[in-house]
Amino acid sequence: MAVPDVRSVLPDGDLTVVGQVVHASNATLVCDATLDSQTVRCVYKPVRGERPLWDFPDGTLAGREVASYLISEALGWGVIPLTVLRDGPFGPGMVQRWIDTREDSADRLDLVDICPIDAVPDGWLPVLHARDMDGSDVALVHADDPRLQRMAVLDVVLNNADRKGGHVLEGIDGTVYGIDHGICLHSQNKLRTVLWGWANSTVDQALLTDLDKLARRFDGDFADVLAEHITDAEVAALHHRITTLLEQPAMPRPIGERRIPWPAF
Repeated sequence: MAVPDVRSVLPDGDLTVVGQVVHASNATLVCDATLDSQTVRCVYKPVRGERPLWDFPDGTLAGREVASYLISEALGWGVIPLTVLRDGPFGPGMVQRWIDTREDSADRLDLVDICPIDAVPDGWLPVLHARDMDGSDVALVHADDPRLQRMAVLDVVLNNADRKGGHVLEGIDGTVYGIDHGICLHSQNKLRTVLWGWANSTVDQALLTDLDKLARRFDGDFADVLAEHITDAEVAALHHRITTLLEQPAMPRPIGERRIPWPAF
């Protein structure tokens, strides 16, 4: 069976709704995009289904998802699945390639998970301690995995206000993907993430090299491309976050009470 041309089908294919992600904060529909007998499963979030937020302008979340994807691609990291802004059955919205994930296993932790506080395995980094519904002491942990670390750096760049554990997907292709980037790229510091395990650690040199290349693209037309989706002030803040990481290549420490999004998954 031929592999569908995702980059043609996703932006131009006819969208057919096949389901809904009912626990999502905003209207999130599962669709099939079909073009010339090729079909690609995708997620469609119409702008009209976005829930208003006090700190992000109405109707901008879809554009922020697309801008986040463009930044991930410009870095060459491939963290965010192919994402486009297009029309659909319920008007304009964000359409993103669906990611098939590994099946859960009771024998291993997910990349972001909760475990008993005295049973954090080697290779997992604790983020915080808490108590579960039964009153048992537990730890929120994530894997010390370079694929995840790259995502954590991207979240700093994007100023991601909502990196939940459920937004981290391990694809069957072995790639670790991040989804749900609608509340990113604010000009003010909004970073909230479950990936605090690398706080204060030095950013890997290979990632810094990619960030330096991206910073140089702002002298060209990349800022104009992003300005189609976010404000000039937000583009400037993005550039500032990149240059700050290059000058001070250490992961930030959590500040304030809202260090992680809630719920965490």
